[in-house]
Order: sequence, then C-alpha cells, then structure tokens
Amino acid sequence: MKSFAFVLTAGLLSVVSVFTLDAAEPVGKAKVIEKTPGLVAFWTFGEEAGQLRSSSGTKEKHPMKEVGGPIARVEGGPFSGYAADLNGKQYFSIPYAETGDLNISGPEAQVSMFAVVRIVNLKQSRTIAGMWSEGKGANDDTGTRQYAMLMNMPTYGGPNKLTPHISSEGGVTRRADGSAFPWCADYAATVHEVPTEEWCTLGFTYDGKYIRAYINGVLDKMELDPVKHKRTDPYFTKEGLDGKDRGMNPYYHGRGIFRLDPEKHASTKIGGADFTVGARYAVGSMLGEATIGKFGGLAVFNRAISEAEMMKLHKAANVEALNK
Repeated sequence: MKSFAFVLTAGLLSVVSVFTLDAAEPVGKAKVIEKTPGLVAFWTFGEEAGQLRSSSGTKEKHPMKEVGGPIARVEGGPFSGYAADLNGKQYFSIPYAETGDLNISGPEAQVSMFAVVRIVNLKQSRTIAGMWSEGKGANDDTGTRQYAMLMNMPTYGGPNKLTPHISSEGGVTRRADGSAFPWCADYAATVHEVPTEEWCTLGFTYDGKYIRAYINGVLDKMELDPVKHKRTDPYFTKEGLDGKDRGMNPYYHGRGIFRLDPEKHASTKIGGADFTVGARYAVGSMLGEATIGKFGGLAVFNRAISEAEMMKLHKAANVEALNK
C-alpha cells in the first residue's frame, strides 16, 4: 500500500512517498468453522514460512511441521488472509504418535473434512489430507490407511474427480469372502472434476455407512455405472447395503475406520499413518502424488456434518471473493 507523508524542511513543504505494508485481509469467516460442532482441527495457514502451522479454535493445537523445506506463505487465503503455497515437493505432517484426536478410527467412527484450495495440475496433485499410508504399491497389504481426501483415482472410476477414501482394513480392500483387491477400492467419486486454477472448497463426510463427496458445498451425486466406472466386480454391485450396489456418491462402506493395534499388527503392517497435508505415502514414495497449489483452510471433524453445514462452511470461505 502506498501512502504520502508531508515534511516541513527549511520552510518548504515537501511531499515524500513512503510505502507501508498492510496485513492481508481475510475474506471469509473463520468463526463459522470454529463454531461447528465436532471440530478437532482447523488450520488457516496464516503463519510465515518456516513456522509450525497450528490449529485454531480447537482443544488440541495440532502443530504441523514442514517437510521438504520452508513452505511459502502467499496473500489471498480466506480465513487468515494468507495461504500455504505447495510446490509438489513439500508437504505438512504430524507424526502418528502426536495425532491425538485426529486419530479417528474404530468400527463406529465418523469423520468429515473441509478444505479451501486452489489446485494446479491434477495429473500429479492427488492428495488433500488425511491419515493414509498405502505401502509400496499393488497387492501390498501392509498399509495403514484410515481416512483421506484424495483426487484423480482412475482405477475404479474416479479420473480427475474428488475421491474421498475410507479404509477398514488399512491395507487392500477385501470382499465378503476374504479375497483381496490390488488396492483400496473404497471411495466415493464425484460426477464433476475437481476445479483447477481457481479457488474452490472440497469436502467429504463419513457417517459410519456412506461416504459423501462435496464440491463447492454441494453433494456432487453420481449413480453407479458398473462398466463406465470399472466397478463390475460383485463387491461393488452386490455387497452394498441389503445386497444392493454400493453406489458412487454417496458410496456405501459401512465397516468403520482402521485402527492400528500395535500387538495385533506388529508383523503385518507398516507403522501408523502420520496426518499429512498435500502428500501421502503411496507406491513407496511420499511425493509421487504430492499436490501443487494453494491451501487456504483445512478443517477436520469427528462426526458426519450435514449437507446444510457443508454449504455453510463453503459460504464462510467466500471463494468468489478470492477468485475476483
């Protein structure tokens, strides 16, 4: 911001141009997120590069560490006036042992996530956030997946779509008869692609039965087309609720969220999944599907928020103002 100062010197009035830097102004309403019941973490990314990013308005602060060097802070975020600018080679992380109430797991667990992001390059940018360690690749059952908001999963019909995942096994998905898929197959997929090169909100809920995916506050419903969506396996078409199909969005899961048992899983699973933002451990690497783009807000809830609440969060982000 440029301003002017008037200086009186030797009887002459001079105009001197000076520059002052105002703090970036938030366009959204952080209090709306902070007052939503069930909130366990909410990051606004207002901290400068090199600092821990801490949760706002929650019991636990959940400080996130930068991995891969200082992550740039840029102006333009909804809730702090700033955003974290990820370059596809960096991410944020909380070690598994420090996840606290972010470690949402168990047969009755529910979870929701809400993010305000500006995504670049969906070919690489496939990870928003979650507790999701996949292991080394296809048919590797050592993973400790729990919940995650991911993007562009074409294996089972989610190319360029928002694809929130829930895992009850940690490793690969298993059919009712115990036989295994090569990957985790349990995710919803939206009808529309994730917006790129513009600010948007992405969200999902899991109520213990169904995974629901939202783009810009709207439940982006899609009916299952087994052939088109590469989901002809009976697991998708006959093992849903009451023997029906599982759907696409909403997607029926119904088996809870994986919980690591150090004694039971000591010889079969990799260590517990860290909570990560912008990247995840997949195909033996943390950065293979790391995200390029800006993160202006991220919230996690320990319950399934309603459609009305998701729209309320979207409106609180005011992405229209960010996109002007």
